[in-house]
Amino acid sequence: MEGSHSIESSKTIRPKWSSVMMLQQFHNVTTELVTVLQDQTIIERDDRIDRIKELLDQREEFLLQIKPPFSAEELQLGRQSMLLNQQVNQLLLLQKQEIQRDIKELIQKKKTSNKYTNPYETLATDGMFYDKKN
Repeated sequence: MEGSHSIESSKTIRPKWSSVMMLQQFHNVTTELVTVLQDQTIIERDDRIDRIKELLDQREEFLLQIKPPFSAEELQLGRQSMLLNQQVNQLLLLQKQEIQRDIKELIQKKKTSNKYTNPYETLATDGMFYDKKN
């Protein structure tokens, strides 16, 4: 009977320990995400975006495993993570705006290129000129 009691008590302690570890891992991944978003040395956008997606997926997994009740230490770590999360949101917004700006530039270049290769494409050839005299 005592053996089964120790198994039950380890189950009650383990989720609490697991939650602390998941919160710590969430915080660590969020910190790494901020670093990747701020890092200007990664020139290849595709590589950078792939790494960001990977870190966001990891964060989501850890976030799903974090369950209340929280200790004082967990609450403090959670507040720090929330501040980092706000920073992540701002950096992701900047990244999105940069991508949108590049897309607009690409569309404009395409239009300009089309006008150069076929300058008469946009002219209206719908009919005759009508001049009304009084």
